[in-house]
Amino acid sequence: LPLSLRMGKLSGRHLRKLPTPVCSLSTLQKLYISGTGITELPDEIGGLQELRILALDFNKLEEVPETLCRLPHLTRLYLGSNRLFGLPAEFSQLKTLRCLWIESNYLYHFPQVLLQMPELQSLQMGDNRLKTLPSGLPLMKGLRGLWLYGNRFEEFPKPLLRMSQLHILDVDRNKLTEFPDLSHLRRLRLFSYDHNPVEAPPNVADTVFVVGEGAQEFLEAREERLQALRQQKELQSEAGLLVASDSS
Repeated sequence: LPLSLRMGKLSGRHLRKLPTPVCSLSTLQKLYISGTGITELPDEIGGLQELRILALDFNKLEEVPETLCRLPHLTRLYLGSNRLFGLPAEFSQLKTLRCLWIESNYLYHFPQVLLQMPELQSLQMGDNRLKTLPSGLPLMKGLRGLWLYGNRFEEFPKPLLRMSQLHILDVDRNKLTEFPDLSHLRRLRLFSYDHNPVEAPPNVADTVFVVGEGAQEFLEAREERLQALRQQKELQSEAGLLVASDSS
């Protein structure tokens, strides 16, 4: 299909509401409506049955309409910087959704409906009002990246200790004063904890890159330790070769 029939760009235009004719473009695969000032979406948006990417960030949306939850091929949804307090129960119908950005909204509670979406891989929830996470969070087995910066966590959420499949975890700018042992999270590759009142980096696996107060010293000390271990192994290997050659 021609690009113009597959992608719509309305970002930056001042719109009171989404023009209904846009919703009749049944072949549309990408639609960008960022920063337009819209406060609601028409029911007709459910007609965009081929849509893969929908960007609705930097608007004034107060709710996600049920009809948006009926887009059978949607993989990426950007809802950041709106006025959302939650997500509708029908949201779990978005079976193909892999990436959800819902940062800078008014989420006081983790939307329970997300626990019914085990295929979601990337969840951006920074700059909300979260204080806790649900015990059922590990049900989201597909989750690889979770951004929780700028929330109101005072204690490290225990459900995260069972998220063994996470690759990226960001808890910057919260009120965390200590961390539990995180060394069992073997798939973790990036852990960011900057701007928390915690005094020391957490105990993590050697494969994790950490970002935060004292992290640089921690990483340098770890690299020295790992280098010493590598040298020790090399010496042991050389010694073993010498013994083998002497015995022959």
